[in-house]
Amino acid sequence: MSITLLPGDWLNLFLHFTVLSLLAVGGAITTAPEMHRYLVSQQQWLTDAQFTASIALAQAAPGPNLLFVALLGWNVGLNAAGGAAAGATAWGWGMAGVVVAMTAILIPSSTLTYVVTQWAHRNRERRGVKAFKQGMAPVVIALLLATGWLLSAAHPSPTEHWRLWLLTALTTLIVWKTRVHLLALIAAGGMLGAIGVV
Repeated sequence: MSITLLPGDWLNLFLHFTVLSLLAVGGAITTAPEMHRYLVSQQQWLTDAQFTASIALAQAAPGPNLLFVALLGWNVGLNAAGGAAAGATAWGWGMAGVVVAMTAILIPSSTLTYVVTQWAHRNRERRGVKAFKQGMAPVVIALLLATGWLLSAAHPSPTEHWRLWLLTALTTLIVWKTRVHLLALIAAGGMLGAIGVV
């Protein structure tokens, strides 16, 4: 697919994703229908197959599901260069698409989160702020438990996958009782997996 994108088109893509960033309550994936409407139906910068493949690939890959936004930007950039067959030029335009899409989706919500967090910290003694924090604690714990439950469904048999279950229990205990950083434990688990222990 080959399209022509003018500087104004790149700006419109940036502005559209900026607005979506502020509406992405529940994650960027919740704005996918609007992204599809804009990129595929309205602007025709992507095909339906490119859009669907971008989401499917990002969901299958390890890492945050926000990666689909980068893939959408990449495909818009590739199409602006005349497709992947355009060689190194296409790669440059693809990276430009990644930068535009990811900057637009990350900066507004990150800035809003930072500003609100700073405000909440300054006003932490206010009754409303305390109530909000106390109300959110069970929600966060429930979401963490739900995530753990979903991840455990990949290995449902504790007798067959006892090493994984043991590692999970030990990691939970270490996080609960010590101040060892969770990233260190994740790295240790990755190493155990790489050498075949779990």
